[in-house]
Formats: sequence, C-alpha cells, structure tokens
Amino acid sequence: MRISDLFIYPIKSARGIPLETSEIDAFGLPGDRRAMIVAPDGNFITQREMPALARIDVRPESGGYHLQMGDREIVAPAPEADVRMDVSIWKTIVNAAVADDETNRELSAWLERDVKLAFFDRDARRIASVEWAGEGTPVTFADGYQILVTTTGSLKALNANLAQHEEGSVGMERFRPNLVIDTEEAWAEDRWAAIEIAGIRFDLVKPCARCIMTTQDQITGSRDVPNPMPAMGRIRMSADRRVPGPLFGWNVTPRSNGKISVGDTVKIVEERPEGWAFKIRARA
Repeated sequence: MRISDLFIYPIKSARGIPLETSEIDAFGLPGDRRAMIVAPDGNFITQREMPALARIDVRPESGGYHLQMGDREIVAPAPEADVRMDVSIWKTIVNAAVADDETNRELSAWLERDVKLAFFDRDARRIASVEWAGEGTPVTFADGYQILVTTTGSLKALNANLAQHEEGSVGMERFRPNLVIDTEEAWAEDRWAAIEIAGIRFDLVKPCARCIMTTQDQITGSRDVPNPMPAMGRIRMSADRRVPGPLFGWNVTPRSNGKISVGDTVKIVEERPEGWAFKIRARA
C-alpha cells in the first residue's frame, strides 16, 4: 500500500490544495485548516450551511492568503496577533486572531452576509477529544482530529454500490481527506488501529461520520450532482451509538514528527480484528 494523494485545506470548507510532500507534526499537516470563516458572534461557518465556500480558492502567501472567488480576488495579510476574538467550533472555544477589516468586508460581500476570517495562530489553543485521541493532542480548525485518511479501495466499493442503484459516481474530493491510501481491499481501514509511514506512527482513533458536505460539488458548491449518502446509508451505517450515522474514512492522530510524500509505503503496525460495527440492511 502506498500514499496516492496528499491534501491540505488552508481555510476550513474552502478549496483544498494537493501536495507531493508534507511535514507531519503534532497538529497533522502544516497549513491544514489554519483559518476559518466565522459569523460576527464567532460561530464557525462551513459548507454545511454555506455551499458557496466551495468556490473560494486559497493560496498561502507571506503568512496570509491569496483568495479568489470567480473573477474577484484579495490578499488577506497575516493578522495582527493582538486583534483577536473567541470563535466556536462544535463544542470548543478558541481565541483566534482576526483578519483585517478590508479582508472581512470583501469576504462578506462575496458571501452576501457578515463574516470574519479567523486565524489559528501560534497563540491559539485547541485539544482533540481525550476519549478518542488521548491526552494533550493539539488540533487546529479541523472538525475534531488532526488528519483524515481515506482509501481508494473503499471509494471504489462505494461507487460500485452507487452504480448498482444507477445513482452515478463521486470522486474522493467529496470526502476532503488529507491522506489517500491506495488499497485493493475495500474498508480494510476499519481493522487498522495504527499505520506507519516514513517511520511515523499514525493511530486511527475514530471513524468519520459524514454529512451533507459530501453531497456538494467541491468546485461549484452545487448539490445538483450524484449523492453518495444513499450508498453510505445502505452499506456504511454505524451500529455504534458513540459515532452515529454513515461512515467513510478515519480520523488519525500522528504520534511523532517527520515527512511523508506521495508514493510512500504504508505499513499496518497494529490491527483491531473486530473492525467496526455496522447496521445490516436487507437490500444493500
């Protein structure tokens, strides 16, 4: 097995960037989900309620970002460290740096509502769930964990089920992974407790429950496209109440630092023989 793709998503819910190689640190892939669109009250905003975020192209630039949406563009400079606000993401509060007024006005005009751009800078703090990832594992603005892993074998199986029901097909971009692993076997990752890449151990700590974001085109934000949710409902509905809903991919916590690249070998170093419990549907 090898890494087939690497991605970061500098601004949460905006477009991703493919990489050939990446450092790995305690936060995951440097540059991943280091900024986030928030409402004036600090509550985070994603494609779940604002599909147009999929249309924002992001390129890191001098500590800030070059942003483009259609024919409109702006450079969001690195924020001033002392201009801050508390932002909320799921059940956690993070004290984040805030973009300059011009950037916030421009983004608000693009998105047709008042928003701000929040930065997870060196003074921001957030910790992943101790229950799943263990003590003291830092995380940025990802939904909950440092890295998301998916596999090509599982996407192939999902698309086979979609095709069986004449529901089209979807690409891996719908699931916004950081690491894509090329596999022959579908759903093998359910049995992996830990993998090793380039000498770095990665623990698969929790399966990823999927939401309406997987139904959106990741270039246009349109939901008038093939929908993977019915197939996931048929073959990937969790039977474990701790993680309800349809599952695709695993949340992963790195246990050391290093560097990984597309093409690197992936080794299984620990397994969970019982896998994960799924509901059995009579007609999958």
